[in-house]
Amino acid sequence: MPKLLAKNITKSYQNMPIIEDIQLTLNENELVCLLGVSGTGKSTLFNVLSGLSKPDNGQVILDDQDITGVAGRVAYMQQKDLLLPFKTVMNNVTLPLIIRGESKKTARIKAGEYFNLFGISGTEDKYPIQLSGGMRQRAALLRTYLFSSTVALLDEPFSALYTLTKTKIHTWYLDIMNKMPISTLFITHDIDEAITLSDRIYIMSGIPGKITSEIKIDVPKPRNADFNTSDSFIFYKKTILKLL
Repeated sequence: MPKLLAKNITKSYQNMPIIEDIQLTLNENELVCLLGVSGTGKSTLFNVLSGLSKPDNGQVILDDQDITGVAGRVAYMQQKDLLLPFKTVMNNVTLPLIIRGESKKTARIKAGEYFNLFGISGTEDKYPIQLSGGMRQRAALLRTYLFSSTVALLDEPFSALYTLTKTKIHTWYLDIMNKMPISTLFITHDIDEAITLSDRIYIMSGIPGKITSEIKIDVPKPRNADFNTSDSFIFYKKTILKLL
């Protein structure tokens, strides 16, 4: 069984179809990208998968259990990091644990074990405004991981970063996934980003949005530093451009 399964998801707002008959899978420790132009319903799909919105039809299955319309089972990180400016980094990342009923002391101990791995050691008592964009995203990703250590839905989390920072954080996130048991479904409009990160890519298009193609990136991870200029990369990019 896949880690996460969307079965024939359809969703409308005010009688306007947004997504139709979406079916996708996310396997254990896999990174899958949803790639498509704006307006094809990718964020709507994430709202359904996270339980924030109930579909008109279809099911969401996590670890062989129906979680359709049930929030709090998978982590969802939106485009902005949404770190609370009046809380320290430590107090921001421990929020999911405290909401689940853990004491502040226990939450800080658990979260503190990951600060070095997530590359934000030394920021515990700083405020978000004191961090760079890349550091803020790492803190937000740690908070996401602590919300659910098995499945993460990431909606364009690196879109606001500069190219060089984005490249570094791509390498870092793939390294994190190599060390930790987390499966990731990732929304992006960036073809290069999708090819760099993905095990598979789903292409969404149309109104209402549908999954029109699936591409498997048959290049082993970790990928070489020159992968983005390789013949394989260029082949995948040309293929995706034709499909879009």
